[in-house]
Amino acid sequence: MTSQTYRPLTGDQIRRAPKVLLHDHLDGGLRPGTIVELAGETGYEGLPETEPDKLGLWFREAADSGSLERYLETFAHTCAVMQTRDALVRVAAECAEDLARDGVVYAEVRYAPEQHLEGGLSLEEVVEAVNEGFKEGERRAREDGRRIRVGALLTAMRHAARALEIAELANRYRDSGVVGFDIAGAEAGFPPTRHLDAFEFLKRENNHFTIHAGEAFGLPSIWQALQWCGADRLGHGVRIIDDIEVADDGSVRLGRLASYVRDKRVPLELCPSSNLQTGAAASIAEHPIGLLRELHFRATVNTDNRLMSGTSMSREFELLVEAFDYTLDDMQWFSVNAMKSAFIPFDERLAMINEVIKPGYAELKSEWLFTQTATTSDSPVRSD
Repeated sequence: MTSQTYRPLTGDQIRRAPKVLLHDHLDGGLRPGTIVELAGETGYEGLPETEPDKLGLWFREAADSGSLERYLETFAHTCAVMQTRDALVRVAAECAEDLARDGVVYAEVRYAPEQHLEGGLSLEEVVEAVNEGFKEGERRAREDGRRIRVGALLTAMRHAARALEIAELANRYRDSGVVGFDIAGAEAGFPPTRHLDAFEFLKRENNHFTIHAGEAFGLPSIWQALQWCGADRLGHGVRIIDDIEVADDGSVRLGRLASYVRDKRVPLELCPSSNLQTGAAASIAEHPIGLLRELHFRATVNTDNRLMSGTSMSREFELLVEAFDYTLDDMQWFSVNAMKSAFIPFDERLAMINEVIKPGYAELKSEWLFTQTATTSDSPVRSD
């Protein structure tokens, strides 16, 4: 008999599998209908479309430019409708609900508080509203028979000059729903070393941070994020592939930076669909995640911006299963990698792995036994 592990996965199995998400932007995952409703409530008249389905399509097409800078322009519309406390609570709650329905059991969702001040909110009020929304979304998920835990990552914009202020904010709320810090935005021309004071502060406070690096820019961005700034994880990090050579005979040679990343088990927050849109990969089948998985880097699967990419965690895994023939064992490997790399305490990560993730995959992998039993019982019994 052949284990279900080695049979083609169905969309239903992928959706039901417990998944862990480390790289998802709050302002990149709004429901199109919510954007339309909030625009009406707040008087925002800049939407390119006012019918939800057409608006969702516009976001995906606008993001399919192959340019990170053009991709980032789409966020002007989502941020415009996220300037009030009620809007932030709603968006955060719906985010948690949507992820839970997709089988995500743990998520770290990031956003930049400095981008939500136009309506008069303070930085603290922004954080408290989003935290309230995540808790509300977790509650609704429980009522729906699902479980999810969501932690916030506070992001500073790398082209601005508020990184230390946001790092201090993240530290103040580290026991109240915020699990870490990040910097984001266009990489070219805005190296992470511009914000060394923020990273030095976080290290002194024994706090966690990830850095967007190695997405649109190459190895220098990754090197600076790790060796100058001390990042715990790499946001994307896909360009580490530039330090890996594959010979015609299939042999592989890792450069010193790639070796360091693998040896130190630096988590890579890989976002396949998003990488296609920003030009970091030509296709899913050519995405570096395939080789990085084979070489046992600490690779994780993420959505980045679910609205702009028209994606979900299940969709990302469906694409990978189709491209690389991944099994439930592979999905579990990615999910455990992500949970090991989360910014919550070790004992809580271990409990999630042993009590939620591994049992969930074991149940899915055992289903073939019952299918096999049913098939066998329906077959005629031979007396010879």
